[in-house]
Amino acid sequence: MNKNMQNLNRRKFLQSTGTLAAASILSPSFQSFGGPIAKKKLAMVGTGGRGIGMWGTPVQEAYGDIIQFVGLCDINPGRVAYAKKVMKVDCPVFTDFDKMLRETKPDMLIVTTTDATHAQYIIKGLEKGITVITEKPFVIDEKQCEEVLAAEKRTGNKVIVTFNARYGSTVQKIWELLRSGAVGTIKSADLNWYLDTDHGASYFRRWHGIRDKSGTLLVHKATHHFDMMNYWMDSEPQEVFAYGALDFYGKANSPISHTHCRTCPHQNECNFYWDITKDNNSMRLYVDHENHDGYLRDGCVFRKEIDIYDKMTVQFKYANNVPVSYSLNTFLPYEGYRVAINGSKGRLEAWVQSSMPTGKAPYDEITVMNLFGGVQSYKIFPMEGGHGGSDPRLKDKIFRFPDARDDYKQSAGSRDGAMSALIGIAARKSIESGQIIKIGDLTSLKPQAQKA
Repeated sequence: MNKNMQNLNRRKFLQSTGTLAAASILSPSFQSFGGPIAKKKLAMVGTGGRGIGMWGTPVQEAYGDIIQFVGLCDINPGRVAYAKKVMKVDCPVFTDFDKMLRETKPDMLIVTTTDATHAQYIIKGLEKGITVITEKPFVIDEKQCEEVLAAEKRTGNKVIVTFNARYGSTVQKIWELLRSGAVGTIKSADLNWYLDTDHGASYFRRWHGIRDKSGTLLVHKATHHFDMMNYWMDSEPQEVFAYGALDFYGKANSPISHTHCRTCPHQNECNFYWDITKDNNSMRLYVDHENHDGYLRDGCVFRKEIDIYDKMTVQFKYANNVPVSYSLNTFLPYEGYRVAINGSKGRLEAWVQSSMPTGKAPYDEITVMNLFGGVQSYKIFPMEGGHGGSDPRLKDKIFRFPDARDDYKQSAGSRDGAMSALIGIAARKSIESGQIIKIGDLTSLKPQAQKA
């Protein structure tokens, strides 16, 4: 290790983007003259765990001085009522989305519903003149992608895609090193993602295990990973070839299966048995309201309905001719990712841990190796806040300092959302057809060798 090892923190990041200076000039809730600023009216559709935990309670607590929740919507009336209570907001709740928009007239809409329904809510929000903030993935198929892009163009309104991974300290540092020429001209890259038998299995317990709802993990989960690579490469994907299979979870891969854990006769012999009754939040948010929609949050990971892949390998090439090898496995003893980027001057490697049987390292490590000698290593320590400090930085940019400089190009819009989702969509099509899929054949978007 050398003197370049760094402890990166949120304050340094805020200084680099100019937001700290902005905060010192203006109080967040008062203009220099003329009294209080009118709060932005915020509505949210989708009040499950992601909605409440990422965009509900934390946003209300951190930005309540500049935003006001004016409406919450969910297809489950019990769940949306619970969300209002947990978030401690005073606003009406709805099961009718159109009615919510009509009656509350929000300035901003947050979409955190099941993936397959993102597009319909995004489009309706755009058509009402609302700035739409959507969770990833942007869409789950090329038809939805084209429809959302057309709506954005037609209305002149914008979609913000919440790629919080871009705001992580390690992801940003890799971007900085690549832009500084640390490895020279990029020639190829590898990204291997590992999900453990806790986090990985959770996708197969939930609605994510049904491809019509999630688009498979190549879209729901991997869109984050593909966006990171798009961000680092500063280019757009051109063609994709992939393999994938359901080879660990699902009905065919276990002699025992059931509908859900609570009533399962195999509780004592199944390593994946999850006692949801010991999770108070899941009980209050999901189990208490099953009677409204029949959704079983503790679904069996071997149930017959599961039809997504649990192991995936994707080869894709960028418009600047850089090839990438990617893999995602969902049933491993640890969690994290390894990335290697090869260039004309050297190689960058990083091993980012989320969980390890022997204990997680307190920092991520990036190593840059010159082709002809010389190694530099960087220790990257997590910042405060969710997802290693990336969540508060993303939310600061969206809510508190939307006009701040974007020196690291971390803000993501519809094209970014489309290009990341289209890799997963193309990979799914490749697995099903055995063919190489051209990104330019899927929508009207044509891949750029260098992002605009």
